[in-house]
Amino acid sequence: MLQDTSQALSIFSVVALHPRKATGTKYGCGIAQCGACSVHINDEVQRSCSIRVADVSPSDRIVTIEGLSSDRSHPVQKAWAALDVPQCGYCQSGQIMAAAALLKRMPKPTDKDIDEAMTNICRCGTYQRIRAAVHMAANTTSRT
Repeated sequence: MLQDTSQALSIFSVVALHPRKATGTKYGCGIAQCGACSVHINDEVQRSCSIRVADVSPSDRIVTIEGLSSDRSHPVQKAWAALDVPQCGYCQSGQIMAAAALLKRMPKPTDKDIDEAMTNICRCGTYQRIRAAVHMAANTTSRT
């Protein structure tokens, strides 16, 4: 007998299987620790591997890295490119989503604010460039 697993399916599983082929959101640890799977749910950064589909309502707004900006013009994406933040790039969509959520909540974060909010893991250790890019994006968004 087949077991109904629909209640246990994670948001990441749905994003990864979506017909639009959203490929930016990555699977990392599967236990909500690394942040590679970060998406926005109702404007809050969430780790999609740990959010069950059953816990999301049809009215919830889920945004992946592809939905942040259709042409990569979001200030965080621009700062990431300008400072050449990624090394291997695997974690970067999650990092960008975390940074965008931080800046929406706190437009001018301090280094401490960034360190506390950006808990995603970067195995390449680009944390200094990530922090610099968050500051650059904050300066860009504060002028618009």
